[in-house]
Amino acid sequence: MKDNIIVSKSKHFALRIIRLRKYLVSEKHEYVMSKQILRCGTSIGANVKEAIRGQSKPDFYSKLNIALKEASETEYWLELLHESGYIEEKYFSGIYNDCQEIIRILISICKTNQ
Repeated sequence: MKDNIIVSKSKHFALRIIRLRKYLVSEKHEYVMSKQILRCGTSIGANVKEAIRGQSKPDFYSKLNIALKEASETEYWLELLHESGYIEEKYFSGIYNDCQEIIRILISICKTNQ
């Protein structure tokens, strides 16, 4: 599993999302959007892991497509948090780029293997 790029990137991303949630709650006193981004941002990796253990090829793709949807939702919440002033540009750009990279990888896997 350590050599699987989407597994490692989605786990690393989930850890960044957890740290972001802690920051938003403790420093910005923001609870609603931070809960949403925690849910979808950590769900990406969980669905990727489920896909790896899928019972069939359709199950594998179904879970990866769910991970892709969660990544897209995370992208949306990141944009809202940034545009509403909760996340400064210097912090936003790195995590946002990571999210977009995960989306590109998931799209590539789904297109390549179907």
